[in-house]
Amino acid sequence: MLNDQIIDADRARGAASLERLLAFTEADMGRVNTLILERVGSHVELVPEVARHLIEAGGKRLRPMLTVAAARLFGADTGHQINYAAAVEFMHTATLLHDDVVDGSDKRRGRPAARIVWGNPASVLVGDYLLGQAFMMMVETGDIEALGVLSRAAAVIAEGEVFQLSRTGDLSTSSVDYYAVIRAKTAALFEAATEVGAMAGGADAAGREALRTYGHELGVAFQLVDDVLDYGGASGRMGKNTGDDLREGKMTLPVILALENGDDAERVQIAGALGDAALGDAAVEAVIAVLKRLGALEATLEEAEGFAERAKAALGPLPGGGARDLLSDIADFCVSRAY
Repeated sequence: MLNDQIIDADRARGAASLERLLAFTEADMGRVNTLILERVGSHVELVPEVARHLIEAGGKRLRPMLTVAAARLFGADTGHQINYAAAVEFMHTATLLHDDVVDGSDKRRGRPAARIVWGNPASVLVGDYLLGQAFMMMVETGDIEALGVLSRAAAVIAEGEVFQLSRTGDLSTSSVDYYAVIRAKTAALFEAATEVGAMAGGADAAGREALRTYGHELGVAFQLVDDVLDYGGASGRMGKNTGDDLREGKMTLPVILALENGDDAERVQIAGALGDAALGDAAVEAVIAVLKRLGALEATLEEAEGFAERAKAALGPLPGGGARDLLSDIADFCVSRAY
């Protein structure tokens, strides 16, 4: 009972932190959302149809909100954070469109993936269109240094996805390999989002470094939690899309830890399930039971908590106040999603 109360309290604090971030960034995010809707337009009707299908499907837009909040932290209002935040969201949306094709995913944000509705070619090409629009919005600010930050992130993200693809179903994948993947495919965009926000706010070199580190550590924590959520979160309960990573053969940390610590029978069970697209819920539940028994989900969450703490510590040298405290609380929110 006490553990349930603690979990409920952590979940409530996390939700409250997100609500405060929404309120704190509301004005600028209104401008960001307007720009997003403007820039998905095209005389080719299929482009806005596919793009809006995913953009309007929900999602917290956490990354662009972090860009806006980072700019607010440093006070100077160049207005560049609007273009950067919209560009970050377009980059994220493009990677989701591409990922669903690579992974063969049927669902995204509770609705059929774009590839199911319009096919793989349209999903890939519209993702490319959004990347093009993202770079155009960066160029319009005239800040070549910020353009460099975001363009490097785009290249790193692609490398991470390719590396993950090369490790699909590979039982020799190590935790070192895993961290190399998530630092590239997830943390790189968080890192770039917060750094260009700091740049838009007039941060000096130390401020940029603090926000870059914060974003990187936060992104790693975020992905670790996502990988636990794919196995039902801290509780290991089955839910919508539970086990998708298992069916796709993704070597995430819970699986890697279980393979390292399990006995022969447990390793055979996990290996037999990895990459089986037709794997039923009962088989997924059986693997989750193994992960829980071996402490793999708990250990992964402990890793996430460590990265969240490092994200908060990165903000330490910066002046205190609402924006810094809010960014610190968002690190706790990212972990609280697992409960």
